[in-house]
Amino acid sequence: MRLIDRPIDRTALLDAVARSPVTLLTGPRQVGKSTLARQVIVSSPSAFFDLEDYRDLARLAEPMLALRDAGETIVIDEAQRSPGLFPTLRVLVDENRRPGRFVILGSASPDLVGLGSESLAGRVTFVSLPGFRLSDVGADSLDDLWLRGGLPESFLAPENSVSNLWRDDYITTFLERDLAGLGFRFPSTTMRRFWTMLAHYHGQRWNGAEIAQSIDVSQSTVRRYVDALADALVVRQLPPWFANVSKRQVKAPKVYIRDTGLLHRLLGIGSMLELERHPKLGASWEGMVIEQLLARFPRAAPSHWATHGGAELDLRLDIGGRVLGFEVKRTDRPSTSRSMRSAIADLDLDHLVVVHAGQHRAALAKRITAIGAAELLTAQAPLRDL
Repeated sequence: MRLIDRPIDRTALLDAVARSPVTLLTGPRQVGKSTLARQVIVSSPSAFFDLEDYRDLARLAEPMLALRDAGETIVIDEAQRSPGLFPTLRVLVDENRRPGRFVILGSASPDLVGLGSESLAGRVTFVSLPGFRLSDVGADSLDDLWLRGGLPESFLAPENSVSNLWRDDYITTFLERDLAGLGFRFPSTTMRRFWTMLAHYHGQRWNGAEIAQSIDVSQSTVRRYVDALADALVVRQLPPWFANVSKRQVKAPKVYIRDTGLLHRLLGIGSMLELERHPKLGASWEGMVIEQLLARFPRAAPSHWATHGGAELDLRLDIGGRVLGFEVKRTDRPSTSRSMRSAIADLDLDHLVVVHAGQHRAALAKRITAIGAAELLTAQAPLRDL
């Protein structure tokens, strides 16, 4: 499998390793964490421990002895499998706070990995690795990235049929093995039904009661299910934003399958033709654009906004001291709407961007600009002149 350079993520990891004694690199399974770490960690000597390998796990039975002199930079992969390591890391870091001592790789949220606690507070820098960005693979690959998703082996497969089979296997392995490895003990058949049901709700507001009834479990159970998938970094719960207005506002998050390649297999989609004909076409496009934007602006405090009167905004971001709104449309002829004008007024947006499927950029109205997805997601500074 060929390697694709990921300059944004490589720089982020290099910067973290250069300034912090512990770096935690998180991302979903098979997103390329180990590959990126091996590209970045070029100091010698260095050591890699893969905790899915029983031999490496055995080497860490006495972690203080194994880690104290193991190398200049020590990389520990799938660290969530041994949360008892972290008190040892704290002791070793306090002995020598030199930057770049440990790089921890985890396939779950920092809290689930075990670094969300106070054990390494002030000693750790967090870096999140998304799937491939459009800027990594090029604007000409937009449809492939959308259809196959950003997991490297899926995106780089020689043909769609191979990519489809790889993602089918990924979903099965994730449900039957990986969730248990993260500490979740859920029936895999029920979780498959739930994840598939969630794919049909992709881009919609969370309705736990309706989903629970559909798969015949309690609301508290589906709440645990969605939280588990979110902690495993395969589902996003986009929180609501509450503006200081008199309108009744929606309080529910919106849910997305973070990788559209996985979304499409859960929906039984295997080609662009099937995707173009599917009723979730628009929601899939919306989710892909949102994930790409959040990969580009990872600290932008994302939220959605909606009122019970029908006004809504797909995405609100704080970027560079400005509040920006994004409406995602699967069209090449974008236009304004009353909902957009309400969002600008009620959220006091500095600007609203209509992200569309065409190639052109155009001012649609005061503080509303249409920008094609390819330009927005690959240009050096597409928002600078707004």
